Amino acid sequence: MCGIVGYLGSQEVVPLLLDGLRRLEYRGYDSAGIAVLENGNLETVRAEGKLDQLVEKLAGQTIPASYGLGHTRWATHGEPSERNAHPMVDSQGRVAVIHNGIIENFLELKQRLLDAGWTFDSDTDTEVAANLISHYLDGDLKTAVTRAASELQGMYALAVVSTVGDREIVVTRQGPPLVIGVGQDEQFLASDPAALLAHTKDVIFLENRDVGRLTPERIEIWDADGEPVERPVVRLNWDPIQAEKGGYKHFMLKEIQEQPLAVQETFAGRVDFGHGRITLEELNLTEEEARGIAKIDILACGTSWHAGLVGKFLIQRLADVPVEVDYGSEFRYRDPIVGPNDVAVGISQSGETADTLSALEAAAERGARLLSICNVPGSQIVRLTDGVIYTHAGPEIGVASTKAFTSQLVALYLLALHLRQLRGLEIEPEMLQDLAHLPAAVDEVLELEPEIEQLARVYSRASDFLFLGRGINYPIALEGALKLKEISYIHAEGYPAGEMKHGPIALIDEDLPIVAIATGERVFEKVRSNMQEAKARDGIVIALTDRDPKEFDGIAEEVIRVPRVSEELQPIVNVVPLQLLAYHVGVKRGCDVDQPRNLAKSVTVE
Repeated sequence: MCGIVGYLGSQEVVPLLLDGLRRLEYRGYDSAGIAVLENGNLETVRAEGKLDQLVEKLAGQTIPASYGLGHTRWATHGEPSERNAHPMVDSQGRVAVIHNGIIENFLELKQRLLDAGWTFDSDTDTEVAANLISHYLDGDLKTAVTRAASELQGMYALAVVSTVGDREIVVTRQGPPLVIGVGQDEQFLASDPAALLAHTKDVIFLENRDVGRLTPERIEIWDADGEPVERPVVRLNWDPIQAEKGGYKHFMLKEIQEQPLAVQETFAGRVDFGHGRITLEELNLTEEEARGIAKIDILACGTSWHAGLVGKFLIQRLADVPVEVDYGSEFRYRDPIVGPNDVAVGISQSGETADTLSALEAAAERGARLLSICNVPGSQIVRLTDGVIYTHAGPEIGVASTKAFTSQLVALYLLALHLRQLRGLEIEPEMLQDLAHLPAAVDEVLELEPEIEQLARVYSRASDFLFLGRGINYPIALEGALKLKEISYIHAEGYPAGEMKHGPIALIDEDLPIVAIATGERVFEKVRSNMQEAKARDGIVIALTDRDPKEFDGIAEEVIRVPRVSEELQPIVNVVPLQLLAYHVGVKRGCDVDQPRNLAKSVTVE
C-alpha cells in the first residue's frame, strides 16, 4: 500500500518526485524518502511522518539530479521511523530500493546475507532486497534484480537504482501494481496512475514477474521466462485536474460533490433509454453464457463488499440469478463451492486489491468465469478477468471511498439489467426512468449539506452510533457505519433493523444516536416500528427518509429527507447524506479525513 514514484530524463528530479509523492500520500504516510543519482553519486533523504516532514528536511537544499526514486510508506515490517523509511540502501552503498509489499522469506534471506558479511541498519524486509540485489550486482543491474527477485517469496513491487552501470531504473513486481508513464526522452514510474497524470496519459501496466528497464530513450520489459515482451500502452482519459482538490478543503468533500457526474458517466453511452436496452460490450458475455449461469459469486473487500451486498439484491430481483457475496479475504479459505456454470464478479476501485484478486484466482481454478467492476483501465483485475464494467468515476484520492462506491452501485444496476436482457426478460420503462433522473437526485441530496453539517455539530461528541436498515438498505447502514468509523474514529455499528431485538437493543440509551434508513414501501412500516422500539428506550433517533417528516413526529429527533427514486436505485441516494455526516463529524473532531490513521487507499498486500 506504499506509494512509489520514479523519474528518468532531463528535468530536475527532486520537485517531480515530491509532486508524485504528494499525489500518492494517501497510500501511506508513516514516512517518506527519496534517492537521487547524478554522475554515479547516490544521495538519499528520508523522514519519519507525513510527506511535509520530508519537504521540510529538503528545504533550502539544492540536489542537482535528473533521475531517482521516491517513496511514501505504510509500515508492514518495522515501526514507522526514519531508519525504516525507504529508499533502502545496501550496506555497500551501491543500490537504492523502494518497495511495496511483503517479502515473506526475508528472515531466511537476511540470515544468509549476514553469514556472507552483509550488514543491516533497519528492521525492514526491503533492506534484505537491497543487499540481495547488490550481492548479485556485477555490472548489470537488470540481471541482479532478476536473480534476486527469483528468490523472493511473497508479494512485492520493487524499483531499483544503482551507482554501478548505466543511467537506468530497473523495476519488477509480483502482486502490487507498478505503472510506467511513457514520455518523450523521459520516463515516469508510479504505483498508481494518479501520480502520472500531470506528466503523461500514456502508461504501461507491468504484469506479474515482469522485469522492466527504463532509460530516457526506451523502455524494455522481460516476462517471467526472461523473454523480451511488449506490453500495451494504455491511454488514460482522466483529466489531471481531477486529481487536484479544485478549491475544496478536502479530497473527500470534493469527491462526494463529484458524485452526480460520476454516476452519470458510469451509465453514459451504455443505456438506450428510447428502446430500453443496455449495452456492456466490455463485459464479453453472450446470451447463451448468461442463460447458462447457475450462480454468481460477488467477491470484494470493505466498501466494495457493501456494494456487492446491494448487487445481490439487484441481480436476484432483476435477473433471477442466485447470488452469494463473499469477502475476498475469506473466500479462498473456506473451500468454496464454485463450478464451470458459475460466474465470479470481483469489485475493486483500484483493480489491485490483493484479497479480491486472490479470491478471483481461486474461483478461476474451480472453473468459474471471471468478471470485474473497476475504476482503473489496464489494472490487474481487468487483465485477470474475462470482462469488465468500468465505473468512470475518475481518480479517487480520499482514502474513504465515496464516488467509487456510488459508481459501483450504478455498475451493478447495469449488470443486473444486462443479465435480465440477455436472459430474455424485458427491461421495463420504469427501470430506466429513475436511472436517467439519478444524477439530479444525488445533486438534490448534496444541497442538504448545511443541514447535515449542523447535525454533525450536535452529534460529533457521541462515543457510539448505531445505523439501521432493512432489505436493500441494510448494506447502506453498514456503509454509513464504516464511513463514520473510518473518518471520525467513533465506534459505529450497522445492523439489519429487524435484528435489533436480538442483541443490539441492549446498547440503546439516552446517549446513543441511531440513524435509521426508512425509505420505499416494502419494509417502511417495519423500519418505523423498529425506530419506535429505539425511541421507547430513550435512543436519539435520526430518520433518513423519502417521506413527509411529519410521519416521524414523536419518533425521531432529526429527519433527513431525501428524494425518492425506485427502490433499486434508492441506496445510491441514501448513502450520500451518510457520507456527508461522516465527513463533517470527522472535521468537527479534528480528524484527518483524507488520510485516516492506519488506513491506506489500495490494500495491495494480504
